[in-house]
Amino acid sequence: MSRLQVVSGKGGTGKTTVAAALALALATEGKRTLLVEVEGRQGIAQLFETETLPYEERKIAVAPGGGEVYALAIDPELALLDYLQMFYKLGSAGRALKKLGAIDFATTVAPGLRDVLLTGKACEAVRRKEKSGRFAYDYVVMDAPPTGRITRFLNVNDEVAGLAKIGPIHNQAQAVMRVLKSPETAVHLVTLLEEMPVQETADGIAELRAARLPVGRIIVNMVRPEVLDETDLDLVRAVPRTAVAQALSAAGLGGARRGGNAEKLVDPLLAQAEEYAERYALEHDQRAVLGEQGLPLHELPLLAEGMDLAGLYELATELRKQGMS
Repeated sequence: MSRLQVVSGKGGTGKTTVAAALALALATEGKRTLLVEVEGRQGIAQLFETETLPYEERKIAVAPGGGEVYALAIDPELALLDYLQMFYKLGSAGRALKKLGAIDFATTVAPGLRDVLLTGKACEAVRRKEKSGRFAYDYVVMDAPPTGRITRFLNVNDEVAGLAKIGPIHNQAQAVMRVLKSPETAVHLVTLLEEMPVQETADGIAELRAARLPVGRIIVNMVRPEVLDETDLDLVRAVPRTAVAQALSAAGLGGARRGGNAEKLVDPLLAQAEEYAERYALEHDQRAVLGEQGLPLHELPLLAEGMDLAGLYELATELRKQGMS
């Protein structure tokens, strides 16, 4: 597995949930992962039911087998202050610039700079080593921007081209791209079995490939259980209404006479079956589209009880079973 795991997806597909579950899955058997948030939504803190994450690496969970998950919510303003201190030793002058609003101004008017700072912080964590020579983190998982912006976000060389041709900013972008375009990185896309998310996923894969960024896997989230298969659906379409009513009656759901309880249940039951058949066909078509992308495909179930911390561990277990650890 690549050491930098980038997770993107259309809004509403649950990419933050998948990123968090992946961080847990990768931290099994004594491993250490860092889960990075770059959008300032504090979604990671909500999932792990912890307090708001500061701009520092903080342990938030223990994985099965004793592994650890740390989290970092990157603040682009503070990251720029770190950067200015690292390369220009501004010290108190940098803090003064922040008070004057110059830091916020710089990260707002130069979005390419903002992205370099965000991706750069994650790449630094990937490269960082302890005194023993061991990597500080076995894996870094980034909860990245949505699919529509992921290629531009990661392709920082193009983004900073108009900002700097030489110097520390240029050098930082070059160092970031060496990580992002190497086998150390894999960009995973989260989707649902619905037309718009699947189309956006296919478009995102094409854009990432065109930019020569390493595409990893497709993760289909919130997959509903298959209640009926194709054979069952064919039977539902062929069976007479009277036979359905008789079967309901035999199951103790009212008499088979017209107007009886069983008869009243037939139309709603057949309507529900037809609705399921339409969804089944749609999901079958969308799986085919995803299969054409030539990438490993994983599916995570829709949790009946909703998403909580226990559900997050359940999804992590499912990812491990499917080889994503």
